[in-house]
Amino acid sequence: MPTRRHLVTLAAALAASLSLASPAFALGALVEVSLIDRDRGAALPDLLHQGVSWVAGRPGSRYSVRLTNRTGGRVLVVLSIDGVNAVSGETAATAQTGYVLAPYQSTEITGWRKSLTEAAAFYFSTLPDSYAARTDRPDNVGVVGAAVFVERAREPISGWRQREESLADAGAARRAAPSANASANAPATAPAAPAMKSAEAARDEQRLGTGHGEREYMPTTQTRFDRASERPNEVVRLRYDSEDRLVALGVMKPPRRGPHPPDPFPQFVPDPRG
Repeated sequence: MPTRRHLVTLAAALAASLSLASPAFALGALVEVSLIDRDRGAALPDLLHQGVSWVAGRPGSRYSVRLTNRTGGRVLVVLSIDGVNAVSGETAATAQTGYVLAPYQSTEITGWRKSLTEAAAFYFSTLPDSYAARTDRPDNVGVVGAAVFVERAREPISGWRQREESLADAGAARRAAPSANASANAPATAPAAPAMKSAEAARDEQRLGTGHGEREYMPTTQTRFDRASERPNEVVRLRYDSEDRLVALGVMKPPRRGPHPPDPFPQFVPDPRG
């Protein structure tokens, strides 16, 4: 088992301010993952098509990623948006930093982590305006991924040893810069998840990405987390695109537009022709 220790971002007080809407579907056995339309205050339905889960986004609308720990222990969630780590901004890999959730905790990640107190809001953007494309990484635009790790059990330690480790943790936290790149993780070693299609095909077809919006208050703290395994215990993937694109792909049915029924009370009298 790995003995490497990591500094990760701890999801904190946001649990008390979650949207009241419940997701129509929830992906993930260890950690439920769903997207929330923040402008409407509603969960976006998960649409299953040929074994792939999709969500229809509205261009320009802000969204958040709701994470719910379904286990009785702490878990680490490495969150990838369009193939980019939402905390560090690195090209995402499962060995990187992420969010730690307490047992049964639920929280919403509202944006790209900029510091321990701020995040740049997620919003559905055009592909060229997406953060990934604007940082020259457009190949994986249109997918949200969550790599979930359970915590390695720790042996009971004496009081003086516990105090010694707590002081060491505090020192490490002080040395970590409070920025999007603050991380004490080892370099990424795990391979990225394979793309569903070629990168060229994905760029040609994808209509929506995730933009880098305005900064907003999203406080967190840092903590240590020892992974029970170097490989994720669960990986959740959720694709997204515009409604028009999902209709074209056969994920959604086109809206039903029947013949316009006659109206006995049109508002005003039009002029006759001729």
